[in-house]
Amino acid sequence: ETTGGVMTALIKRNTTVPTKETQTFTTFADDQPSVFIQVYEGERVMTRDNNLLGTFELSGIPPALRGDPQIEITFSVDSTGILSVSATDESTGKENMITITNDKDRLSKEDSQCMVNGADQYGERIQAKNTLQRYRSRPDC
Repeated sequence: ETTGGVMTALIKRNTTVPTKETQTFTTFADDQPSVFIQVYEGERVMTRDNNLLGTFELSGIPPALRGDPQIEITFSVDSTGILSVSATDESTGKENMITITNDKDRLSKEDSQCMVNGADQYGERIQAKNTLQRYRSRPDC
């Protein structure tokens, strides 16, 4: 989750396992001493619409202007479906992680398909609304 509750997907649906994805994030505020990492599954834009799998904190970030610290987040899924998420402050090497097994708080296949269908329908509604707005704003209407 990034600022404002926006979802940042690192491992996309139907990715073959085992897999590993890494992305670098930064802090939101000046002199921020820690970052709170929330791990979700789902494809919706906002985290509130996805399934929370777990949380952890990386602390001990040295004082710096917002945007300066580089926090590397790595998602790794092994062949049995176990998800490991680590966060490392690149300046200090300080690291913390969480391991999520595929039997704990995970969506069932049915729930997952329902979320995918809902996201698809929501996307279709947005697309239809945008098309209608473009049609209404044409000069000849």
